[in-house]
Amino acid sequence: RLVSPPQQLKQQRDKLRQYQKRVNLHLERERELARRLLKEGRKEKALLLLKKKRYQEQLLDKTENQISNLERMVQDIEFTQIEMKVIEGLKIGNECLNKMHQVMSIEEVERIIGETQDAVEYQRQIDEILAGSLTEEDEDAILEELNAITQEQIELPEVPSEPLPEEVPEASPVKNRPKPELVAAS
Repeated sequence: RLVSPPQQLKQQRDKLRQYQKRVNLHLERERELARRLLKEGRKEKALLLLKKKRYQEQLLDKTENQISNLERMVQDIEFTQIEMKVIEGLKIGNECLNKMHQVMSIEEVERIIGETQDAVEYQRQIDEILAGSLTEEDEDAILEELNAITQEQIELPEVPSEPLPEEVPEASPVKNRPKPELVAAS
């Protein structure tokens, strides 16, 4: 099984941390031993153990620096891999745009826009001709036809055959509605 460079660096970091734990346990034992030696009056032996302990603490500090360097390197590699993916994506996008530009030239776009503007102008002219060709008589005839169609759609109730009651309640006044006006389309 292949292991990626960042994975290898993480494994090295983990090994260094295990080393730190072993050394810390060893330092605790030596500290305890130095206390016992002092109680027993063996000061020279205790001093020698404390010097050895101090040296190992310095090694632990160096190990911590190495771990920090490894972690920083892992982050740098992972970020560089992300950057490479972004660059590859940009490259693919750029190639796609270039292919699209080859298919659709600026001249082609200008021609299509020109044809569209011509078609819109032609339709506007037709609308003006149609709107201008109606006379006032035509307008009146159109309004009459609209009113006739409107009247056909209204169903009136049948007239009752029974006599009307003696008392007629007051009817509310009916409001006069304005006649609808036709507006020419533009």
